[in-house]
Amino acid sequence: MSTPSTPPGPGAHPVPAEGAGPDVPRYAPQWLQLREPADAAARSRELLDPLRKRLGADGDVVVHDLGCGTGSMGRWLAPLLDGAQHWVLHDRDPYLLHFATVSAPGTAADGSRITVTTRRGDIGRLTPDALAGASLVTASALLDVLTAEELEAFAAACVGAGCPALLTLSVVGRVDLTPGHPLDREIADAFNAHQRRGGLLGPDAVPAARTVFERLGATVGVAASPWRLGAEQAALTAEWLRGWVGAAVEQRPDLADRADTYLQDRLALCAAGRLDVVVHHSDILVLPRPKGAAG
Repeated sequence: MSTPSTPPGPGAHPVPAEGAGPDVPRYAPQWLQLREPADAAARSRELLDPLRKRLGADGDVVVHDLGCGTGSMGRWLAPLLDGAQHWVLHDRDPYLLHFATVSAPGTAADGSRITVTTRRGDIGRLTPDALAGASLVTASALLDVLTAEELEAFAAACVGAGCPALLTLSVVGRVDLTPGHPLDREIADAFNAHQRRGGLLGPDAVPAARTVFERLGATVGVAASPWRLGAEQAALTAEWLRGWVGAAVEQRPDLADRADTYLQDRLALCAAGRLDVVVHHSDILVLPRPKGAAG
């Protein structure tokens, strides 16, 4: 499973940091920090009740957070769950693992203790054995950067471990900008094509994941989790715009001249607090049969 090196997707992909070596893809913590409030506001809470019911109230919860980045999933989710929790943070970047560890929350919703350990490695090699003892698997902005083959392997590992998976903030290929512009649709279409380069699932990831997990016998819930960006999120919107338009032009170089004018116009509106953007995502809750259950 490769880690993306492309410009940021609409809310999905971080910006590669300068100086990262060829074997360690490093993503700028500044980008991850900038987007964290929007991520937290967007993630669906309607999936938490069935998740809490599955986790139950007995025993400690062991959470494996895949591609954890700076640890934003843990900072959002851990304080919303009761009971003692142990988070196992997975990432290829040791710098991000350190950042996630030192900024991890200390207590759960009921005041129970939260502990953290890290595992550095490629989640493309994930197996059910690697998730042994897991109560929950989490990930953000992961599904859309998988290929169909990688999705199959990932789903098999989660279902094989018999633990639920909460997979948030997958792009779905829809962006709404207000006020509108005649080039919005063309940029969006080019960006979506860019997301599918190299066989990646991109905006097709959510329905593909639902199909794969259900074929493996899991129950799947899907909920909308859009970014809603207005004047208060102008800094994030500006960075997102640059990445969104840049990826579209990389896919379709013939757009370059028009796209540059478009981007400058959009950035001016953004700076003036007059641009609203909704970047659509979906969250998925996967509930496999518990390991050892009949049927």
